[in-house]
Amino acid sequence: MNRPLSSPSVSALPARTLRSLDELADAGLLAPDAGLEEVAGRYAVAVTPTLAGLIDRDDPADPIARQFIPDARELETRPEERADPIGDHAHSPVPGIVHRYPDRVLLKLVGVCAVYCRFCFRREMVGPGAETSLSEDALEDALAYIAGHPEIWEVVLTGGDPFVVAPRRLALLMERLAAIGHVKIVRFHTRVPVAAPERVTAALVEAIRAPGVTTYVAVHANHASELADEARAALARLADAGVALVGQSVLLAGVNDHEATLAALFRALVECRVKPYYLHHPDLAPGTAHFRLSIARGQELMRALRGRVSGLALPTYVLDIPGGHGKVPIGPGWLEPAPEGWRVTDYCGGVHAYGEAV
Repeated sequence: MNRPLSSPSVSALPARTLRSLDELADAGLLAPDAGLEEVAGRYAVAVTPTLAGLIDRDDPADPIARQFIPDARELETRPEERADPIGDHAHSPVPGIVHRYPDRVLLKLVGVCAVYCRFCFRREMVGPGAETSLSEDALEDALAYIAGHPEIWEVVLTGGDPFVVAPRRLALLMERLAAIGHVKIVRFHTRVPVAAPERVTAALVEAIRAPGVTTYVAVHANHASELADEARAALARLADAGVALVGQSVLLAGVNDHEATLAALFRALVECRVKPYYLHHPDLAPGTAHFRLSIARGQELMRALRGRVSGLALPTYVLDIPGGHGKVPIGPGWLEPAPEGWRVTDYCGGVHAYGEAV
């Protein structure tokens, strides 16, 4: 018998999370006269104490600051940019559900996060005053949709950040999902272990597991310096409990667009028992052009990492095709057809013949 599931409550954020330009200025992270009122009025601002503490205030190119501190360039919108760059709305049969691929759905539980990334592809949809959470009725409709589609094998909890939801509510949701026989995998996408590691409590870890389903957590980190001691401890609490961890990162100009920086990030994730899963090419979200680089540059970086970094530490470089057409791998090619079969390029640049009998 289904227990009633009300709208998810959001547990209190740490008291010192910085949410305004004045608070950022008082913390030494922004000039008092930066003139960013329009940016902050359009896109949500939140920098947790953990992330604020990682920022080098003497480094104008600090990679953590670049990800979270507002920038005037966010008001510069280019013609190719889209409010919904990956086409969530085009694949949303009921509120809160995105059913883009046959065997899995996104369940957008909440529209708020512990921290707001300046490059977020859902930046037009998240934050205070946005789609903050599903109503009780909408959540029931979403669960009914999942139950009514036996092809759905995996439910991906996203938003917003599902780890800002109170553990009691998450436990109840997991119970409901586990009761749907065809749902076998529940995956949480979150920045909380890195941005607010104190939230990864024993209660949260317990809440995201349920008999009959396997839990995965996809951890978002873009720079090795995000994986400080507190974050590593939070990830260990998840891994020690048997939660499978994968990593997702975004390739960002001025943050991690260098071979050594990416290698350090991916190795740090593996050290934390997080398998690097996806490296996303940045999406065409409004006001994010200063974060984007060319696909050719991304392929060059991935080629440089191959053979120099353990296969455990190499994610798949992907592009989310604008308009809702899904993700595709866009890494460099290593094969070319040849009369004898194939020409194969090794990681050092050497070319070898490979004969293929069919």
